[in-house]
Amino acid sequence: MQNGTGYEPIESFSSDNHCFACGSKNPFGLHMKLSSDGQTVAAHVTVPSHLCGWGNLVHGGIITTLLDETMSWAAIHLLKRLILTRTIEIRFILPVPPNTLLRTEGSIERQIKNTEALVRAVLFDEDNRICATATGRFALLSAKMMRRMKIMNEQTIADFANRYEQD
Repeated sequence: MQNGTGYEPIESFSSDNHCFACGSKNPFGLHMKLSSDGQTVAAHVTVPSHLCGWGNLVHGGIITTLLDETMSWAAIHLLKRLILTRTIEIRFILPVPPNTLLRTEGSIERQIKNTEALVRAVLFDEDNRICATATGRFALLSAKMMRRMKIMNEQTIADFANRYEQD
């Protein structure tokens, strides 16, 4: 994604590519392309104008989705755990226009315990200005725990376990 900066693309661990934020097969999705340098997860995305709120501005819910997805993948990829968002706090700083190249970056602020992490993300516009920031608390779950909770299909859990877990 960012040639010469040490970022490598993050390949999806699942054949289920219909996620609204990062799924390549969702015709209505954002198609975020994620990469990592081992400390940070980043994405580039262009939000189409049909996802605007007032006037010619990207809807705040879409901005929240971009930041939540970036934080989620930071936790998944960097901590090698399945996750669920527990809380998220967004700070909107600058209006975000559609049809421009945006960048998100997410990192682990701290792992609170084996089952929870505090994660941070930032949304930048094409001029590298900070448009929004987020912090979130994420539940960290093993494949075994996800199976017990029955909120994710078995194939996706198995794909994750094959990619990230050292059973």
